[in-house]
Amino acid sequence: MATRKTADDFHPEVLRLFDRYVHGLIDRREFLSGAARFAVGATTAAGLLAALSPRFAEARQVAPDDARLDARYVRFPSPKGYGTGRGYLVRPAKARGSLPVVLVVHENRGLNPHIEDVTRRLALEGYIAFAPDALFPLGGYPGDEDEARGAFAKLDQAKTRQDFLAAADMLVKIRGGNGRLGVIGFCYGGGMANFLAVQRRDVLAAAPFYGSAPPVEDVPRIRAELLVVLAANDERINAGWPAYRAALERAGARYALYQPPGTQHGFHNDTTPRYDEAAAREAWKRAMALFDRALRGGRTDGRGG
Repeated sequence: MATRKTADDFHPEVLRLFDRYVHGLIDRREFLSGAARFAVGATTAAGLLAALSPRFAEARQVAPDDARLDARYVRFPSPKGYGTGRGYLVRPAKARGSLPVVLVVHENRGLNPHIEDVTRRLALEGYIAFAPDALFPLGGYPGDEDEARGAFAKLDQAKTRQDFLAAADMLVKIRGGNGRLGVIGFCYGGGMANFLAVQRRDVLAAAPFYGSAPPVEDVPRIRAELLVVLAANDERINAGWPAYRAALERAGARYALYQPPGTQHGFHNDTTPRYDEAAAREAWKRAMALFDRALRGGRTDGRGG
């Protein structure tokens, strides 16, 4: 079996090009043109792109049919958004008592297999977890990351934000939930986690992973306790952190920063070489500690294994 590649196996400029590519700042042709300068021997620019692309099946941690979980797709009304939303709802199969609820927000490719896996991981921690698919109004996650990025660019983000607000409405009232709402999101989802923390006073905890900061004038509206997770090497997102941190300080917000050294944007995503196992595990541990502290409201006996 081939050794799994890490970020250290790629020139920093290739990683920078890949980051720009996956966030729609350059197209595939521009990535391949730029990466060709770093293709060595039998490795082509297309080979570099393939090596950096997700491998969902290899990284999956929790099987979709895990007997410990009740997982299903559900729809929810979104009258101010696209009308109807759909997402992946997972809860412990044998929970006793009411459980806290966590909204999971995907990256800019919609509800792909990785985010579904993260949602199952949360349910095994003893939460009712729900991951909406922003692409549902356009047919849902298409099964191809490039197609998903293309479709994502066509969304009306004002309507999409309303869809996520509606998803939070549904989740906070869900049967078996204790009404205590947390949010975790990655990249685009990190920005959405910040947005939801600004918009909803009932968000008690938010863990935005390398997401865009909210407008500084909106920061005083945050009531959630925050775990802000940033990568070390992420100029695009990190540029907004000093102003965000200053606004959090002025507002007296409760927050912690986790920014592990040597990490790349997307370091928690274990489907690509940008994954950093030690940093990802620690970030997850800290997020779970935040949710446990802020959302349980006293111990429940429904926690999963």
